[in-house]
Amino acid sequence: MSDAVDLYSRMRDWGLELVPETITGILSGLITVVALIFAYKVTRRILVAALRRQSRSDAQVAQVMGMVKYAFMLTGIVLVIVSMSGSLEAMGLTVAFVGMIMGWSLQRPVTGVAAWLMVMIKRPFVIGDRIIIQGVRGDVLDITPTHILLGEVGGTIGGEEASNRGILIPNAVLFDQMVTNYAVSQESKYILAEVNVRVSYESDYKLAISTLIECARKVTADIIAITGKDPLVRSEFFDSGVMMRLRYETVATDRERISSDIVGYVVEAFSNSDRLGFAYPHSAVEYRAMEGLPPVLKTIQST
Repeated sequence: MSDAVDLYSRMRDWGLELVPETITGILSGLITVVALIFAYKVTRRILVAALRRQSRSDAQVAQVMGMVKYAFMLTGIVLVIVSMSGSLEAMGLTVAFVGMIMGWSLQRPVTGVAAWLMVMIKRPFVIGDRIIIQGVRGDVLDITPTHILLGEVGGTIGGEEASNRGILIPNAVLFDQMVTNYAVSQESKYILAEVNVRVSYESDYKLAISTLIECARKVTADIIAITGKDPLVRSEFFDSGVMMRLRYETVATDRERISSDIVGYVVEAFSNSDRLGFAYPHSAVEYRAMEGLPPVLKTIQST
């Protein structure tokens, strides 16, 4: 490392002797930029290789390299100022002036950078997570020092399928808004979801429960094998029958497809059984014959 520093110093001194004094600062700054770019490329290659050996995901590698990139940029700004000015005093005055300007007119961007650092260090969410922020639901596509890029979910449609629209969220709002992350932890991507089935009073209650659970198992067998959590049913009364809430673990980003597949199995199972039926608002007409009197017509309204 010391040899490289000595070589850099000799090249700098040699260059200063050949060019006029008026452009020595510019030349020194360019040499510093070239050296920083070379150092960044070498550091990037080493870090990426080390992260790959640790079996890090692409999103984690991208986040780490983003931090390294912006660290080199900030370091480069300081070194270029020093190289072009030739004195630490000039650097101090420049940094103080820039700090004053940023504090006066760039409060929100500075707050955004602080929020970005918080996200990088605390990792409340990472690229690929599905989050809700400022009432917007989407998948995190990119995290920059100023904005978070979300791939919108819903928006133009009902449900939670991608709308193919990108939304930029300023980082500064992270200090003012509540953020909901669908991932309980970085190791778990499963959430609890449910399909509501209205079952008629005439249906076999126990058969209905077992049928619903079996339908969910067919679709989420791989998830059950990973989480070890079986589907379950919670029941409650409503006017026309029994509301059965079939609950199961699902992947947040594939929630719509999984629920739709379960509904398909439920409809098929109920259609093939004479002991199961869906509840719906209807009217029943009942005839009663009383001794010595004509039949009585009675209408029973079920809502």
